[in-house]
Amino acid sequence: MAETAEQIKARKERERDELYALDISGVEWHSAPGTEEHEERVEIAYLPEGAVAMRSSLDPDTVLRYTEAEWRAFVLGARDGEFDLEPAPHNGGVGSGD
Repeated sequence: MAETAEQIKARKERERDELYALDISGVEWHSAPGTEEHEERVEIAYLPEGAVAMRSSLDPDTVLRYTEAEWRAFVLGARDGEFDLEPAPHNGGVGSGD
């Protein structure tokens, strides 16, 4: 039998609470190959049960945590271009006056 909306909400809250209760003080952080120590970059750490933690190198104390399902959905969406930004208009959309 499928979960009700209430059961899904309770399960997601439980998963979130368990994920944020994990001690991640000793995890190994990874960033994209070729990035330098002084560059701003996104870093990720692999957690138990397929979960992932993510942080900015400029703010390492702020860590976001994702369940395996959340991370998988994000990666698949990124691969599909779901989060691609529209190019910014040249000069903020103002004509050049030529």
